[in-house]
Amino acid sequence: MKVISIANQKGGCGKTTTAINLASSLSITGKKVLLLDLDPQAHASLGLNVDSPDSIYNVISKLTPRKLKLDDIIKTIEKKFDIVPSNILVGTLEQELADEIGRELKLSEVLNSQKSKYDYILIDCPPSLGFLTVNALRASSEVIVPVETSRFSMQGVDHLMDIVNLIRDRLNHPVNCRVLVTMFDSRLRHSFSMLSQFKEKFAGNLFDTIIHVNVKLKESAVMGKTVYYYDKYCRGTKDYLTLAKEIISLWESLAETSQSSASVPLSQRMREMIRQEASEFLSTPFTLEAPYAQSVYVTGSFNDWSLDESCRMRNEGGRWSVQLPLKAGTYKYQFIVDGKWQEDPQNPVKERNSFGDINSLIEVRADGELTAKSN
Repeated sequence: MKVISIANQKGGCGKTTTAINLASSLSITGKKVLLLDLDPQAHASLGLNVDSPDSIYNVISKLTPRKLKLDDIIKTIEKKFDIVPSNILVGTLEQELADEIGRELKLSEVLNSQKSKYDYILIDCPPSLGFLTVNALRASSEVIVPVETSRFSMQGVDHLMDIVNLIRDRLNHPVNCRVLVTMFDSRLRHSFSMLSQFKEKFAGNLFDTIIHVNVKLKESAVMGKTVYYYDKYCRGTKDYLTLAKEIISLWESLAETSQSSASVPLSQRMREMIRQEASEFLSTPFTLEAPYAQSVYVTGSFNDWSLDESCRMRNEGGRWSVQLPLKAGTYKYQFIVDGKWQEDPQNPVKERNSFGDINSLIEVRADGELTAKSN
């Protein structure tokens, strides 16, 4: 079981939106998920139409006249997706427990009873670096830091990293920290500029998945639903499902592979994996004539429509190109030229997608031939 905090002291970065929709997406993949709303503003609870007089306050507080166990307040949201609601009283815990010994372990002690019941516990932290956030980080093995592409967000990540390092050093509790780019507007050149800075500054600690600006994410919260059950075909749904799959791959699949093959020498295991993987992939060229463009990416169904450095195209005299290793199959794709999405003008094979845009299609064949795309 993984306990993951979602934290950033800067408001308006998509923290609660990420907590709600990541929890839902993980449950859709078959994982049993508990979302703990630790924010006294109770935005995660409100965003899921949960209005409860009881909260995590009734579980942790020693002064409450209504003392409860965690099981007493858990609410079911969707199949395999539960929530522990919050309310304004949660904010008083910081003062109540300020002088108590072991106050930073209170949440860990509460969550111990749930570890056998859930695959993932997500904690939506308050937008501050106080007692509640420290408790959440101490209870977690991982922390996700949602950030919008702005300079102020980058500074906020630095402050949170300081707290993570403090917990590691003083409480002897290491926490793996990864940054998630949210509210990404691909229409703006500034977004790509800031994205490059994030990739440089947080290399190795940045999710490949990017959460794009999508009005359906706001609409679903107003309706008290997760985005998947509000509009399962929108970009917001696609982004959070992609994030869930990346998290499973990062924090589950690698661990399982390590355990199952622990008896095999590392060098031998690596050689076998590389040999098997390389034999399945075919080098596939993508090209675009765009002499006045400043940056060009190619993205598609082959990488779940994410943006990463492997999909950045190189410019040679106005002709942009990249070679991608793809398995045999049919793929949908688009180019992103200076932040604007467009189909391949040299490819006559296209289809309209659910966003009203046009996707180009390419078929990669096992014999190395390409169809449905001109070179």
